[in-house]
Amino acid sequence: MATRRSVLGDAHVDRAETAKTPFDTNFQKLITEGAWGTVWADETITRRERSMLTLALLAATGNFEEIPMHVRATANTGATQEDIIQCFLHVAIYAGVPKANHAIKLAKATYAEMETDR
Repeated sequence: MATRRSVLGDAHVDRAETAKTPFDTNFQKLITEGAWGTVWADETITRRERSMLTLALLAATGNFEEIPMHVRATANTGATQEDIIQCFLHVAIYAGVPKANHAIKLAKATYAEMETDR
């Protein structure tokens, strides 16, 4: 949970925890332990690199609903806008221009929201 909070921020995690119900408790436990307690907690690569990989994989597999959350997390992981556009350029070449185009659209909107929130 500490890793999840440090990457996504307390506000996001608090909202997710508040929204948790008996129906999805086991799922929340699975992603907290699996993603945040294992993959994101590993120190083999940096959080910046992990953030870049995550965004590229989300875009390449068409899991667009998670992109804004992980773009927001770049404020905590150190991945820059330049890093993220490079990820999406790779997605365009290796997974398809439409996927990269949509990911870029989502990232731009999220960065604009983040700037407004500052």
